[in-house]
Amino acid sequence: MSGVASDPRPKPVKVADVVRDRIKANKYPSGKLPTVRALAAEFGYATQTVRDGMRILIAEGRVTSEGSRGYFVARNDRESSTDKRDVSEELTEMRLQIQDLIERVTALEEGSKGSA
Repeated sequence: MSGVASDPRPKPVKVADVVRDRIKANKYPSGKLPTVRALAAEFGYATQTVRDGMRILIAEGRVTSEGSRGYFVARNDRESSTDKRDVSEELTEMRLQIQDLIERVTALEEGSKGSA
């Protein structure tokens, strides 16, 4: 990580911030995060520092620890980007159905006026 030497934040916070941003950007679609050693090598930090950063994300509910299996994106975070897309699609479908109903009600009202 270049350009972080002047960053006054504690190292675990920096790790948490970067991993959080990657989760939000869906960089881990399988849900599996890189190993602590891989992240430590990438950041140039001790493995304990990376674990401390993961603890921050666990406390936020963004990451889960599965012991020796490693760290994973929390299920709710993994599904959130898909859920947003699904909700958007559902809203579009509902809008179309409402528009269709409005047109049908309008046609019925006009028909009842003509026969009255």
